[in-house]
Amino acid sequence: MLELKTRLTRREEYLAMERASEYRHEYSQGEVTEMTGDSREHNLLVSSISARLYMQLLGQPCEIYTSDMRVKVTEAGLYTYPDLVVVCDEPDLEDAHVDTLLNPNVIIEVLSNSTEEYDRGKKFAHYRKLPSLTDYLLVAQDRMHVEQFARQPNDTWLFSEADHADVTITIASIGCELQLEEIYEKVNLPEADLDETER
Repeated sequence: MLELKTRLTRREEYLAMERASEYRHEYSQGEVTEMTGDSREHNLLVSSISARLYMQLLGQPCEIYTSDMRVKVTEAGLYTYPDLVVVCDEPDLEDAHVDTLLNPNVIIEVLSNSTEEYDRGKKFAHYRKLPSLTDYLLVAQDRMHVEQFARQPNDTWLFSEADHADVTITIASIGCELQLEEIYEKVNLPEADLDETER
């Protein structure tokens, strides 16, 4: 989640500050925003998705990073921390610090009230500038609902969504599947949502 307080700084100052800080900050065209802690449900979803992707990608040249790997969108002037990143190409890292990835293949964000509008709008617009990105997934934490945007050969994005326990999301670009019942296994959803998914 992001706090509203921001300040202006140069990219080099941001990186020096960030590498010395115990907290994470997003940088966008000179503006720095502190990222606050995540909810229990948010952490459970990230852990669950990461574990299932890891098992499916065993033996393949893919790496999975959770929210401590910084991603840079050069064209947008953005440094940010996606909730989950998969890279199956050779990781392209910005410098010798090996802490900023330039070529994510899959980005997954778990939505919260404070970030949902940004994740759907401006942030996704920035992410689309990454030539390496093939899939962008938005995962709700207050209900069983996953949205997927998959890049097509003509550089358009195909949208699909799932909101039932027995539905499986396929991430064809990395050969992985995510069943909603499994990724939401330990997440306490409202009873009304649970009843709806069982219909």
